[in-house]
Amino acid sequence: MQFDPNQGQAMLVAARHRTRRTPWMQLLSALLDLGQGQAELLRHAERSWASVTFSGTRHSVVLAFNGEESVAAGEALIDILPDHEFTIAGQLVADAAVVRVDHTALPKPRLEVELEVLMLDEV
Repeated sequence: MQFDPNQGQAMLVAARHRTRRTPWMQLLSALLDLGQGQAELLRHAERSWASVTFSGTRHSVVLAFNGEESVAAGEALIDILPDHEFTIAGQLVADAAVVRVDHTALPKPRLEVELEVLMLDEV
């Protein structure tokens, strides 16, 4: 699988655009804001989710933080995420968790964080 940096940039622009954003775009925008503008979006995946009483989507997001200042922002995101109250139109964030963290110090500090977010449709 190849990563197209231009496609990633297009996703970031779409996520930050303020008019008629879909729920996943609002989620990505909120996560990037929590990363203090220091996060690089590496991957986003979405799949449908349902239980007997609820339906929604489960999102997997991988963010990278490069450099000391950026890594500090990533560590702050890790601390804030579990208790953060998201505001996403028509959605309720039922769960937001960090499922993987890769931290390297050399040749320069880098933090890669994988997040799982469960969004339920508000009825």
